[in-house]
Amino acid sequence: EEDLLNDVCREVVERWSDSQVVDAKEEKEDEVQAIASMMEKQARIVVKPKEVSQEEKQRKAALLAQYANVTDEEEYPFPAPLEARRLQSVIGPYPTPALFRNTNVEDVLNARKLERELLRDEFQKKKEQDKLQREKDKLAKQERKEKEKKRTQKGERKR
Repeated sequence: EEDLLNDVCREVVERWSDSQVVDAKEEKEDEVQAIASMMEKQARIVVKPKEVSQEEKQRKAALLAQYANVTDEEEYPFPAPLEARRLQSVIGPYPTPALFRNTNVEDVLNARKLERELLRDEFQKKKEQDKLQREKDKLAKQERKEKEKKRTQKGERKR
């Protein structure tokens, strides 16, 4: 019976290991199939080209033609900054035209100037208020002295 039991156990283990190998093969095949189907779906996806109307094409052509009329020598609406003129001698006679003026530095300087003026005004107001307060304190002190003086004079008269 022991031999029979060992044979049965061995057979159970062999069948179990065979089923594990088959399951692993099926899982790999499923994964490969899933990847293949995903690749087929991606291949089927077609990007439709954007349809541009005739009006948009004409607008674009007119805009490009407008910019094509500007020559390299022209200083388009603003003169080139001093730095660009200095660079012109280094990089050659054809500088890039200035399409707009960079106002960042000016804006920052103006903001600082405005802030300084506001602070100056606030300081001046505070200085005037302090002066007025000192005068009020001086008058109040003087009035107190006068009242004290009157009180002492009344007290001396009563004696």
